[in-house]
Amino acid sequence: MNLDKQYNIQRPDRTKYWINFGLITIFMMFLYYIAISTTDLGYRGSKLSAFDMFKRLFFDTFFDPTVQARIPMYIGYMFETLAIAFAGTLIGSILAIPIGFLAAKNMSGHLSSIGKGILNGIRAFPEILFAVIFVASVGMGPYAGVLAIGINSIGMLGKLYSEVIESIDMSIVEALKASGANRLQAMWYGVIPQVIPEFSSYAIYRFEIDVRASTVLGIVGAGGIGAPIILASNQRAWEQVGMMLIIIIVVVTIIDYLSAYIRRRIV
Repeated sequence: MNLDKQYNIQRPDRTKYWINFGLITIFMMFLYYIAISTTDLGYRGSKLSAFDMFKRLFFDTFFDPTVQARIPMYIGYMFETLAIAFAGTLIGSILAIPIGFLAAKNMSGHLSSIGKGILNGIRAFPEILFAVIFVASVGMGPYAGVLAIGINSIGMLGKLYSEVIESIDMSIVEALKASGANRLQAMWYGVIPQVIPEFSSYAIYRFEIDVRASTVLGIVGAGGIGAPIILASNQRAWEQVGMMLIIIIVVVTIIDYLSAYIRRRIV
């Protein structure tokens, strides 16, 4: 006997699914066609082959006396980049907390749309655009980079914080209120202990991202190692560019391993 008839099982109608899938596929193909047809993919050639470029970047750099003499200076630029990322992440991780609570629906109710709107507005702009704005307003240097990283970090961290807050166990909060705790006490003893580990983990993860972003902000004069890289590349001093790239790779790799270890210990 057919089991479907015996238990009166109705198979789901997949027609709507396949129609939606087909429309999305056609739309994506149309977008790819527009992107490919309007993008200049021509190759104009270069006097320097890919092998020669790779050799100058990652081999000749170790034997260039000029590069060796400038290694302490490059390391100093990298430390400046780390300082920019750390200060920006610290500012962002702190300021994102109240906005995250505002954006969490279980905390602010209908006002959560205001918090979500603020976070969406911040995330709409990349760090480099904030850096351009702050360089124009406060001048060139690390201060503009810190502000750019800090403001941009609020957007991402605030979004993650709000999702963490919305996923907490509200029965603990209700139990505290039922036992006579006021709103502030319920928040301090019922909400904060649940969210602090994940808040810390996300802040550390954001620091990894900000270290990478800080290396780019120097292009527009926001401090760090980005500006020397651009200057060296414009002068075709690829040995100097290679050494700075190696320093960035080593530092980012170390930070990646350390932050992963810390996040495993926290969560």
